Amino acid sequence: MITEIITLKLPRGLTRAEIMAKFERTAPSWRKNPQLIRKHYLFDEQRGIVGGVYLWTDKAHALKWHGSAFREQAKRDYGAAPQIQIFETPIVVDNVTGEITTT
Repeated sequence: MITEIITLKLPRGLTRAEIMAKFERTAPSWRKNPQLIRKHYLFDEQRGIVGGVYLWTDKAHALKWHGSAFREQAKRDYGAAPQIQIFETPIVVDNVTGEITTT
């Protein structure tokens, strides 16, 4: 598994309601993505940062879904290039389901 952390600096003037609307608009498409295990939306109003934490089945999928088209869309939507970090995720502890998943 792969964890991908994406952050973007927000342009001035976007309200919390506008950010939440963007999140809600994109959530259904991520729900339909079979390679995505989980996504957490991130919002830090004080620092003006948004982002996501993605748990993928493998790195190829992270690179596929967050390639140049995604980067350009992020620049159009938020006015800034996303910062992307990718990590191998050998173990996931899920306290909701009571499961520990290893790869």
